Amino acid sequence: DVQLQASGGGLVQAGGSLRLSCGYSGIIFGHYAIGWFRQAPGKAREGISCISSSDDSTRYADSVKGRFTVSRDNAKNVVYLQMNDLKSEDTAVYYCAASTSISPITVMAHHLLSWPYDYWGQGTLVTVSS
Repeated sequence: DVQLQASGGGLVQAGGSLRLSCGYSGIIFGHYAIGWFRQAPGKAREGISCISSSDDSTRYADSVKGRFTVSRDNAKNVVYLQMNDLKSEDTAVYYCAASTSISPITVMAHHLLSWPYDYWGQGTLVTVSS
């Protein structure tokens, strides 16, 4: 069974940085994509980034482009989300998710949406103080 766990959240001042980690297991073979989502209090879940296992291609939502960077360490089965220049509006619970049954090309085309992803991890809270 595929399992994911996001970690690394915390309290940071505006303008600061955090690096989130998404440890995953159970993805035995094939191409897949790992996505990052967030949900702020009272708001809908928002897709913010993803990375493909097939070619390490990445995608970002406009709200984080230029500030966040997604990367992965194949040896450790970990995907990272480096978040720089954090703003108060980045405060949210951050989740990682895996898409294992849809081609990464399709996931990349719809990465902001939830439907391509079939496994979700527990979230980690990021609080940015202004």
